[in-house]
Amino acid sequence: MGLRINQNIAAYNAHRNLTQTDNNLSKSLERLSSGLRINRAADDAAGLSISEKLRSQVRGLQQASRNAQDGISLIQTAEGALAETHSILQRMRELAVQAANGSLTDEDRDAVQEEVSALITEVTRIAQSTSYNNQTLLEGGLGSTITGAGVSLVAASGIASIESVGATPGTGYALSYASGTNTLTLTDGTTTESVVITPPSGFNTAVVTFASLGIKVTVNGAIDNQSIASGSGGFTVSSGSMSLHIGANQNQTISVSIGDMTAEGLNIDTLDVSTATGAETAIATLDTAITTVSTQRSQLGAVQNRLEHTIANLGVAQENLAASESRIRDVDMAAEMVSFTRNQIMIQAGTAMLAQANAVPQTVLQLLS
Repeated sequence: MGLRINQNIAAYNAHRNLTQTDNNLSKSLERLSSGLRINRAADDAAGLSISEKLRSQVRGLQQASRNAQDGISLIQTAEGALAETHSILQRMRELAVQAANGSLTDEDRDAVQEEVSALITEVTRIAQSTSYNNQTLLEGGLGSTITGAGVSLVAASGIASIESVGATPGTGYALSYASGTNTLTLTDGTTTESVVITPPSGFNTAVVTFASLGIKVTVNGAIDNQSIASGSGGFTVSSGSMSLHIGANQNQTISVSIGDMTAEGLNIDTLDVSTATGAETAIATLDTAITTVSTQRSQLGAVQNRLEHTIANLGVAQENLAASESRIRDVDMAAEMVSFTRNQIMIQAGTAMLAQANAVPQTVLQLLS
């Protein structure tokens, strides 16, 4: 082998190998410290793409499971209130049977009627006050929608929103506003209710509730000096349901429907047990109401059971996808530790050999001495 001092090929070779080993050691250290085999796209472009898709599915399934838990909480809230409504209806039926007895006097039946009337009020109060996340559940407005040609018309005239707060599904309404008297009028063809409002200023809004019709209207300042002709602001309240998103992907939903559980919705708001004949009629009416509540509770129970099975299935799917993502993205710590140790030894050997290669040109000095 010739001896040269301008170029030390052996040192270059040792340095190149040492640099490569040092890079491998750095990558191995990064994998061991992060626990990931893929820390950047350059590590495995295809693997990164697949693992990111799996990760999005896992996170979607986690959120879907929480959504289902929220759905169960909502159902339990509604079902708990309906359990109390059931108890009240049973008591009312008991009172109706008592009032139907011929041994009672008119004064006795009047006393029974007082309790029945109080219980009717309580049924409606329970329905109106039962809510989840500020959404009333038992007034028949769960997921209801407002549709009709008049909606866009009234929106352009200062009506910010129209909401159902216990309106009967399928009922048509007509909204009108007289700017001269600031009177907002709503009718369903049978019942008409008018409210005098003070048009809000600027960006403020005002809420008008038509209690007898179950409609809440929010108006803004644009209504000032506007007019909505009688009958032109027509709209319909359509029954609907609440959709619970219980999957990681689009359109994976189930629906929860709850009917109108107010006294009016159960058709018990006009019960009269002050006479024996009225009491007999009340018994039949209450039987129907009890059946309605029982059916609603059964439906809610079925949905709750479905959600519980859904949560279990989501857990299994999440576990399997997480395992798949781990196999692609996570590092095998034992195998990587073997590689790390090997690279450490090679670093030590490479350093020693580089020192030896750098020492070779020194032998040329012996020829010059």
